[in-house]
Amino acid sequence: MNNTLVFGGSGQLGQCLKAVSTRDNFEGLIFTEEQGANILDVPSLELLFQQHQPQYIINCAAYTAVDKAETDVDIARNVNAEGPANLALLCKKYNTTFIHISTDFVFAGNTTSLLSEDDIAEPISVYGQTKLEGEQAIAENTDQFFILRTAWLYSEFANNFVKTMLRLGAEKPELKIIADQVGTPTYGVDLAGAILRIIASGSDAYGVYHYSNEGVASWYDFTKAIFDIAGVKTPVLPIRTEEYPTPAARPKFSVMDKAKIKQTFNINIPYWRDSLLSCINILAK
Repeated sequence: MNNTLVFGGSGQLGQCLKAVSTRDNFEGLIFTEEQGANILDVPSLELLFQQHQPQYIINCAAYTAVDKAETDVDIARNVNAEGPANLALLCKKYNTTFIHISTDFVFAGNTTSLLSEDDIAEPISVYGQTKLEGEQAIAENTDQFFILRTAWLYSEFANNFVKTMLRLGAEKPELKIIADQVGTPTYGVDLAGAILRIIASGSDAYGVYHYSNEGVASWYDFTKAIFDIAGVKTPVLPIRTEEYPTPAARPKFSVMDKAKIKQTFNINIPYWRDSLLSCINILAK
């Protein structure tokens, strides 16, 4: 297969892509961190495109500090919107297909029905707004793109909610966890597998797609499942969002409809708790 450049490869999803591509003998991924890639440095990016002539790029690079983004607006916008715009222009120039990772935070979360790709995006945080601007910049600057919105990402790699809860469960006498924000945890290894499947398909069914694991959970449910699987006995108490104020607002309901990606690429998506079990078993080793 032809070359695929991966941006943001040192982050959580990038590490998942490395692991899955090694496991599945999926060749052709080039992780650009080793070449000092910066998605805001257009001349350096162009050199990479000239050198590798990629058929695909995968952009995992993002500013993901949701609360900090409320004050670091310019930095968040540079990484989440300007960077993808730079990549999209180069993809257009070099006839490269752009695979970009976005988020359920583009939605307001004020509904209780499954969110489809056609539903109106109305972000309620700077992070969500800048990620939406990134989506829009890609669509404005290239036709060959797959935007994958995901949610509540975790894995055995990098820092994430599962690792944080396991650490706090060992340190605290009890935890109070929000029970009125509902979504779906997503195992980064599963998402990485879906991305590689899209590349392997050679499909030109470009557009926006939703990918998370199957099922529904609150952050409280997620934490209870983590502790149940890991054998952590620390009590977990449900609380309302109002009892744990944060600088950035979060969607109350962001469960996404995955029918489009399942039908287009014949993808079977695991139930969230089954994937959580796999991850915690790996962490336990």
